[in-house]
Formats: sequence, structure tokens, C-alpha cells
Amino acid sequence: MTTSIKEGTVETEIKDGIASITFAHPSSNAMPGQQLKALAEAIHAAGRDTAVKVVIIRSGGERAFCAGASFDELLAIRDLEGGKAFFRGFAGVINAMRSCPKFIIVRLQGKAVGGGVGIAAAADYCIASEYASVKLSELAIGIGPFVIGPAVERKIGKAAFTQLAIAATEWQTAAWAKDKGLYQDVFPTIERTDAYVEYLAKQLAAYSPEAMAKMKAMFWEGTDHWPELLEERAKISGQLVLSDFTSAAIAAFKNKKK
Repeated sequence: MTTSIKEGTVETEIKDGIASITFAHPSSNAMPGQQLKALAEAIHAAGRDTAVKVVIIRSGGERAFCAGASFDELLAIRDLEGGKAFFRGFAGVINAMRSCPKFIIVRLQGKAVGGGVGIAAAADYCIASEYASVKLSELAIGIGPFVIGPAVERKIGKAAFTQLAIAATEWQTAAWAKDKGLYQDVFPTIERTDAYVEYLAKQLAAYSPEAMAKMKAMFWEGTDHWPELLEERAKISGQLVLSDFTSAAIAAFKNKKK
């Protein structure tokens, strides 16, 4: 099934017990609000489907994995409710990944920024190419990684999360991400990355669904309060995105790219 969203898509393919969910957008796989909603819905649907034993999340193309929030939508936000609604999109994806009873493998072929790092962090197992550098750039535009913060901190610890959040203009390598626990495996080519993703997914699809569901619940123990927590974090981001600083910073960044 394919869902089209303002030039972007979310597509689910199910084969041999493996649900492959692919999101794509022409702006370096940036995530507009409707695409975030569609991605969360696709994850929920895969979690409910008894034919699905394991889920793979990947993005389209061979370059960036995810450029994070859509700057066009951030600039269009005019009030707190609009801001909260946008950032709830990332909260919805993270909570969908957290609550899905199936193991989720995330495959990164290239760089991940902001919310893309959050998706990687919410994976149960993350496999990346050596091109998959990471950056949390939110502070540089006057916001902060509030919504994705719990997922990132849970995966890599407070010290590494603090480093990423403060060094907002600096890329950290895939090797750094593997060393900190964000990635479980890093491969030198996209082809080898994909080969291992398929290998692991096929292995997991042959295992006991009941055992994997109970293991997943164990891995995510202590996160039942995240729906409320991420809602509070979405409010913080929704307030900050309305600032003159953020509007000017995003506009300057977009002009620099022209």
C-alpha cells in the first residue's frame, strides 16, 4: 500500500512475514506533518497484522536518510496549537515504534538530522552505512530536540545526547553513532547494509512472535508514560517555533541552500 503526501510517500510491502515501510520525500526525505502521520499509521497497521513478524523502516533514495522536520511547514506555523500539532507528528512516530509489538529494524543509507535521529533511536535494531552521519541541529534554529530527546537519550545515554544537542552544527560519524549504541551495525556500502538488513529480518521472521513481543515489552519497560511526556515536549517545541529567532534562522538556512 502506498500513501502519497504532498510529493512524498509512505509505502508498505509485506512479504514472507516482513513488513517493509519506506518513506520518501524529494527534500532529502524531510518529514511534513501528514507524512509523519502516515508513517505512524503504517507502523500501527504492521503491528496489528498477524501476518507480520518483523518490521523494517527505511527511506527512499541513496543519499540522506532523513533531513528531519519540513522547514516549509515550520515557517507556516502561526500559533501554539499549530506548533504542537506539528511536533506531535514526531511524537506519534516514536510512540508507534515504541508500542508496536514487533521488532523494528531501521536501515539508514545516509545522513540523519533531527527527527531522523529520533527514528533511528526508536529502532529496536539499527543498521547503517558508513555514510550515515548524525546531527541534532534544532538548537541552531532556536528550538531543541525535545520530542525525540527521550528516545535518543534512552539509546545513547545522557552524555552523548548532550553532546549531540549542544554541538548542533557538527556532524558525528556513523562510527561515533555505533560506538554510542545508536547503531548496532555499520557497513561500508549501501549494498552490504541492505544485505544484512534482509538477513536479520529473515532470521527474526522465523522466530517465535510471542517471545519477540515479550522481549520488546521488556526492552521498552519504563516508557509507558511517553504519550504524556512527548505531548509536553511537543508543547515546548510548539512555543519555541513561534519565536522571531526561529523564523529568521530557518529563513536564513533556506536562502543559504538556494
